[in-house]
Amino acid sequence: MVVLSNPTLHQIPLVKPPKLAASSGGSISVVDLSKPRAAASAAIIEACEDSGFFKVVNHGIPLELLCRLEAEAAAFFARPPADKESALGPADPFGYGHQTIGRNGDVGWVEYLLFAVSSTTTVPISSLGEYLVAVKRLAGEILELVAEGLRMKQRDRLSKMVTEEESDGIFRLNHYPPCPLLLEGFDGGGLTGFGEHTDPQIMSVLRSDGAAGLQVAGKDGSWVAVPPDRRAFFVNVGDAMQVLTNGRFKSIKHRVVVTDTERSRLSMIYFFGPAEETRITAMAEVMVDGEERRYNEFTWREYKKAAYKTRLGDDRLRQFEK
Repeated sequence: MVVLSNPTLHQIPLVKPPKLAASSGGSISVVDLSKPRAAASAAIIEACEDSGFFKVVNHGIPLELLCRLEAEAAAFFARPPADKESALGPADPFGYGHQTIGRNGDVGWVEYLLFAVSSTTTVPISSLGEYLVAVKRLAGEILELVAEGLRMKQRDRLSKMVTEEESDGIFRLNHYPPCPLLLEGFDGGGLTGFGEHTDPQIMSVLRSDGAAGLQVAGKDGSWVAVPPDRRAFFVNVGDAMQVLTNGRFKSIKHRVVVTDTERSRLSMIYFFGPAEETRITAMAEVMVDGEERRYNEFTWREYKKAAYKTRLGDDRLRQFEK
């Protein structure tokens, strides 16, 4: 674990003690990609329908690549604030940001690097390109297994949405520094690292180091801590996928809580969105006879525009419900 010096972050609102499920982490689904395709596909479908979140193991991406990217990211966030901001400019929304998340008042004990994935994007982390290629391949494989599990005629229908050149991919590197505020007598259980939210895209693929902090919403309204596993990836179902499956898959609400006074946490998330003019509506293959679509059709561009106007915790899909 690399411990980084604190950046200049202002004090932010404290969260209440996190309410965790009694069997913390016990309900996290695990998908083993070394198993036969039918078994892996069935496990993914079950996880997407149950919670919208699962852990992927035996994914084939070398641990050496993951560790190299982690080390380079740590070195980047250890730079002086001015150097970090000069890398991609201040976040608006893309670039280097700290504390402020988005444009609508959300804050967190976090600094980050956010950028659109494209052939023209230049970032100061040399191994990132290799990582992005590997994770995009993994996302395509997962979405093909989803299509198989849903018995779709076109196996690459979903994967093509997020792997073609015009697809709208976004990548975020988050750094949650050690929190000195917790040494100042605060006993509330933690600080907001990244507030509760769902991801707007079709799917997100997350990888983090060995530090804890990620929590997902349980069915009973409690929060379940996700045990860290630096060898694995974690997958979130996004809002667009919930619409595509007419609500059969769940867009999972999640957050990060910072509780450590000595260790930092690094996470890297690849958000997989379709091309901006892609029309998002429930796919006929997932609907039974007589079933009506729960959401009005929209383009991905329209949904992104609407999402930018909301706060993290808002229910973005509500305005598109029929």
